[in-house]
Amino acid sequence: MERELATLVDAVQKAGARVRELVRVGFEVQTKPDRSPVTTVDYEVDRVLHEMQRREFPQDGWLSEESPDDPARLTNRRVWIVDPIDGTKALVNRMPEFCISAALIERGAPIVAAILNPSTDELFTAVRGGGLFLNGARVTPSPGRDVNPVIMVSAWELRSGRWSALAETARCHPMYSIANALALVAAGRVQATFTIEPENEWDLAAGVLLVEESGGAISDAVGNPFVFNQPIPRFRGVIAVAASTDRDLRADLQTHAARACSHPEQK
Repeated sequence: MERELATLVDAVQKAGARVRELVRVGFEVQTKPDRSPVTTVDYEVDRVLHEMQRREFPQDGWLSEESPDDPARLTNRRVWIVDPIDGTKALVNRMPEFCISAALIERGAPIVAAILNPSTDELFTAVRGGGLFLNGARVTPSPGRDVNPVIMVSAWELRSGRWSALAETARCHPMYSIANALALVAAGRVQATFTIEPENEWDLAAGVLLVEESGGAISDAVGNPFVFNQPIPRFRGVIAVAASTDRDLRADLQTHAARACSHPEQK
């Protein structure tokens, strides 16, 4: 996978440079039919990465938030899954949490991944079986026990009070990019990422591999592993726990998820 990783890193870094340029000179913001924002930055990153895939790996499939979904991807053994900008609202509001997130999937599992935060110039990468890297240097989270862990949760769930019971024993911080949050979990900078809200495959594909390669644990909100390149590319929630965290935290979050799922709230 050396060629795939090197090619992805080069494309992501080029896309990151374009992001910083557009943030500096200005960009346009539009509204999608689902009322979520999309910018010319999203489309430019999508273009750079899609050109990479079509040029270097034309036999592979493609799934991106900002490209029309081609059902032909379901017949591909390998598929590139991309979120050009995860955290577009953070980008629009100039919050330094938005990321470029991209992964190569083989038979449903991520095998190469990269998440770049253009604001901090931090590039997290992984190849299955090879460990976690930050800007080319191996990351090894230190074991430890935090009696008051930091857990990244969706800003809406935090505002709604859904995790008020959890907040009694943990520090719940709002996340504005789940890709960024998963990279922080993988690096051991926060102890967990947690939501029962629906997440798309492009939100998670790269982050799943980063967490797994760091030694952490990750699943959907009911404990199922992620299998990518599905006809409907969506999952119900995420529970991700850092390798450096007491694994009892995972069971605790599973309990909170089960309670919340039995009493759904309207967003």
